[in-house]
Amino acid sequence: MDRGTERSDPPHGGAAAGRIPLAVVVVDRAGLVSHWSRGARRLFGTAREEAVGRPVVDLLPVSGAFPEDEETAPYGAYAAYDGLGPDLESSLDGRLFYPAAGRARLTAADNDRIDVLWWAYPLVGPGTERLLVLAADAGALRAEGTGTSGAGAAVERIAPGFALHTDFPGAEDLARGLPEILPSMSVGESARIVSQVLELGYPVLEFSQNDRVPVTPDWGVPRRSERTARRQRAAAAALSGEPLPPDAEDEAQDLEYVAVRERLEFLNEVSGRIGTSLDLSRTIVEVSRAVVPRFTDVAGTYLREQVVAGEGFSDGVPDTTTMWHRVALEHTDEPGRWDDVVPVGEAMPFPAHTPFFQCMTTGEPVLVPRISEQMGHMIAAQFEKRDIRPLITGRSMLVVPLKARHVVLGFMILLRHPERVEFNDMDRVTGAELAARAGLVLDNARMYMYQESVAETLQDSMLPHIAPRMSGCDIATRYLPGTLLGRVGGDWFDSVKLPGSRTALVVGDVMGHGLNSAAMMGQLRTAVQTMAALDLPPAQLLRNLDDLAQRLGEHYLATCLYAIYDPIASELEIANAGHIPPVVVRAENGRSDLLDLPTGAPIGVGGVPFESVRVRVAPGDRLVMCTDGLVEVRGEDIGVGLATLCESAAHPAASMDAACDTIIRALNTRGGRKDDVALLLARLNGIEPEDVAEWRIGHDPREAGRARAAVREQLHEWGLDSVADTAELLVSELVTNAVRHSHSRPVDLRLVRGDTLLCEVADDDHTLPTLLSAGRLDEFGRGLRVVSTLAHEWGTSRTGSGKTVWYELTLPRR
Repeated sequence: MDRGTERSDPPHGGAAAGRIPLAVVVVDRAGLVSHWSRGARRLFGTAREEAVGRPVVDLLPVSGAFPEDEETAPYGAYAAYDGLGPDLESSLDGRLFYPAAGRARLTAADNDRIDVLWWAYPLVGPGTERLLVLAADAGALRAEGTGTSGAGAAVERIAPGFALHTDFPGAEDLARGLPEILPSMSVGESARIVSQVLELGYPVLEFSQNDRVPVTPDWGVPRRSERTARRQRAAAAALSGEPLPPDAEDEAQDLEYVAVRERLEFLNEVSGRIGTSLDLSRTIVEVSRAVVPRFTDVAGTYLREQVVAGEGFSDGVPDTTTMWHRVALEHTDEPGRWDDVVPVGEAMPFPAHTPFFQCMTTGEPVLVPRISEQMGHMIAAQFEKRDIRPLITGRSMLVVPLKARHVVLGFMILLRHPERVEFNDMDRVTGAELAARAGLVLDNARMYMYQESVAETLQDSMLPHIAPRMSGCDIATRYLPGTLLGRVGGDWFDSVKLPGSRTALVVGDVMGHGLNSAAMMGQLRTAVQTMAALDLPPAQLLRNLDDLAQRLGEHYLATCLYAIYDPIASELEIANAGHIPPVVVRAENGRSDLLDLPTGAPIGVGGVPFESVRVRVAPGDRLVMCTDGLVEVRGEDIGVGLATLCESAAHPAASMDAACDTIIRALNTRGGRKDDVALLLARLNGIEPEDVAEWRIGHDPREAGRARAAVREQLHEWGLDSVADTAELLVSELVTNAVRHSHSRPVDLRLVRGDTLLCEVADDDHTLPTLLSAGRLDEFGRGLRVVSTLAHEWGTSRTGSGKTVWYELTLPRR
């Protein structure tokens, strides 16, 4: 006990709970002292600097608690306790008799022989600490008359012992006091050690077989009431010129140590609670909740508008036009009291005369001990039609900046209830440190969100937005990034409109990940688009793409699958460059099969030929093209993924999007996928023969009239008289030009009825027509201008035998 006995109702044979000054020593795995408290310095007379790092057997009389076998390395036996679990007593096999306690007399520096009581606890778990030793001066206890009820001024028998802390009333209060004796460490570490001490047995003083006093640790730090009284006595002594009371310097150091330790533990606890994710919204909530109610009663968090939007911003100092978003508000008041007055999500600037503006421009905390009525009125002036004064007047306020890399991202307004102690300078320092840590966490989340937005924008700009309906087919696509931290990659898909109502379908995969692969993917995709417009056969296109990749660099490697679908001929022409084969699902029986294609070599290898394969399809068949990231899993044969792809592709679905989702669900649920995924699904609807009309036109200029008549008659048959005049005029222009420029072959004219009316005119001249600006007196150059003006869409392309000029007209809704 500390200068007398603290008495309570005597439990268990009259034992009274007491507080005694304790020396605290922690020993590491090597048997060396790692912590030496001030209480140990007072008891043993050895300074901390001299004790830490020395063998504990040279300083403490607890040799019975250590292995005495010379051949055993110091504390080698403690390694046996690692990982034994919570039931420590089951591991005490009688060799060391833990927990151990004893009493000894020894000679200490600057003291006569002292009578020492000690308790030793083995520590298990992570960290280097392996033994906790508590010690007390038995002589001082005897002199002060420590004892049980009925004991006299002197006590004949005092011995250290152990008892379960549940043996005493108020055991939870005793347990809460136990962490005070531990060295400065994290809250989690303290809790781990306390749990072990309590399980092994609470330290007690035994006065007889029936009387035991549970030890409430006291290592020289007075309680709050005692602290205040001693501070007052020390201040009075200083004013009167009298010498300071005994141990006043040590007490002041202890008080300062405890205050700093409490702040550090609070900051350590807050640091462990914030930044658990890179989601900005979640991080904001974590920061706000971390300080309420332990540090403050109200916490409002404001961030720059650009931070909330995930944008970059200049490093300049904020001004009165800077908009600040209220992103979080935590408080201990009754629910709803703040919600209507200061709702989350509101944005506002702050005038220059407010403490908030001072905080955001200087980047330093602003402390207002109490908000006066005048300041409350000044702050409330910016809240239109809302009186905030009752919520803030009389409260203590601390405004701390949230900054990172010398840039103010936002600030927190912290308020305490009027009845709570006001913020002081130490709170200002604590708040600044808290805000600095929170600012870094928020900046990390902001930068991640910004980079994620940039990556998504880049990927979206590189991946095409494919129309769900093309001529004779429906298309659905999916793209999945390989990792959440890198949403750009080298996988891509595409579709290209070709002459003759055909559609090119492309899926490719650049080897590698990240921006380099995405940049290469953009180049290859652009090249495929350009060469597809030239109507190159699939094998020739891949040949040209391979040549391009080799010119771009030796590290440019990619796989690619290129298919041309002809809905009129009901045929696919496909070439493969090292890609996984596509799947065709037959509408007739629902069977799905991998197409047997020549594999080819990846784009960029060079010197390897590519082959095209023609595959007959029927209306309603589905073509599935994907990258290997969907079917390949680390440690699993790719055949398993391909089999799952075939099975899931054959599953009936209500729509193309639903079919894509079915495939993704079937294959993406398997663990281990790290690669990007590109998926293209096409339903090959075909074009019925009755929706196609074809004519062959001779070289006589008068044939243009016959073409006009044939088109008008066909449109009447199809019930499209509303577009007959425009179609007839445009056909006349295209056929006249084709007859004029063709050489020997007849001109081919074709009409295709689908979602639009497609008209194609083909001849054997390889020169593509261009759009000209004709003057008033020019005889030629107006034909394509008319086509460009009246057609919904038009274009030209080269073919193997010449060129094709086409246009489309929008059809009325049926």
